[in-house]
Amino acid sequence: MLDPRPAPVIPIARAAAVHAVAVPMRLINGPGSLTTRSFRRLLHLLVDRPLRPDADIAALRRRYQAFDARHVRLDPAVRRIAVDCNGVPAEWISVPETQPGRTLLLLHGGSFAFRFPNTHAAFAARLCRRLQARALIPDYRLIPEHRHPAAPDDCQTAYRWLLAHGCNPAGLVLVGDSAGGNLVLVTLHRCLRDGDPLPACAVLLSPAVDCTLESRSMVENTHTDPVLRLGNLLLLRHHYVPAPRLFTDPDVSPLFADFTGFPPLFLQAGHNELLRDEAVRTAEKAHGAGVDVELELWPDTVHGFQFMAFLPEARLAIEQIERFVVARTGWGRSPLQAAPHGDLPAH
Repeated sequence: MLDPRPAPVIPIARAAAVHAVAVPMRLINGPGSLTTRSFRRLLHLLVDRPLRPDADIAALRRRYQAFDARHVRLDPAVRRIAVDCNGVPAEWISVPETQPGRTLLLLHGGSFAFRFPNTHAAFAARLCRRLQARALIPDYRLIPEHRHPAAPDDCQTAYRWLLAHGCNPAGLVLVGDSAGGNLVLVTLHRCLRDGDPLPACAVLLSPAVDCTLESRSMVENTHTDPVLRLGNLLLLRHHYVPAPRLFTDPDVSPLFADFTGFPPLFLQAGHNELLRDEAVRTAEKAHGAGVDVELELWPDTVHGFQFMAFLPEARLAIEQIERFVVARTGWGRSPLQAAPHGDLPAH
């Protein structure tokens, strides 16, 4: 049976390191649930073949979005409002439990190339219910049509739009999965660089933080990750990064940023996925810079398991996210009272 209760700090070693660096990490006691193990085996059988070098990524995106629209349904109580954030299209997500002064900025994943509007909205709604918050999901520009720095520029614009429309940074939490985790860290780095106020904390779900793709788990977990393929990541990197010299630029690979001054960070990743060591190395980097950081590694889970509400691990993972965020924001449970429409600025 899974046991997500906090465990003592466990020393972990970065792939290229010769010594262990103690960071606050929980290894979730396993094995994973039968549902998750069965789902992972199914994905190994059904996952698409590797992308061809001449793959039509825009056409594949349309196919993914059609699947997302057809098969992912939101609770009718979830309210979705389109909004223009100084030229960046976005969507507000709110639920009956939403309370004023609690905002999530959710930067979606998808390898900088894909979007899954219903999937991310449904996940945002589940987080909003647990935290009694609202969420803003920017529809940032994607590759191959728009290379770096289009995506981080759009995310920074959305962040500044929130601040300009009365969002108190102390009541703001950044959330990002995969490529979205990259964009969360880049946004934090830009805040420090440009003197913008920082959010209360940030949540990173299997963040992709190093475009050199040198993490050891990229090779170790080749046969255990049914979702991500190293060859696909190499192809998508080619479309995202204009030149190899930028692979270690902090605006492209935030692992190489100076984390000093970052707000508290909470990371989750699967032990068997390609991006496992991206999360481990991020936690090490943050801990070494004196940042309040926690890391969880989950057994038998697939990349993005938090979005799959039918998995027991997804519910438990969101409970851990709630625990961390509440401890850093002071958001207690309030009596049910929906936020007024005026709490969601449209322009």
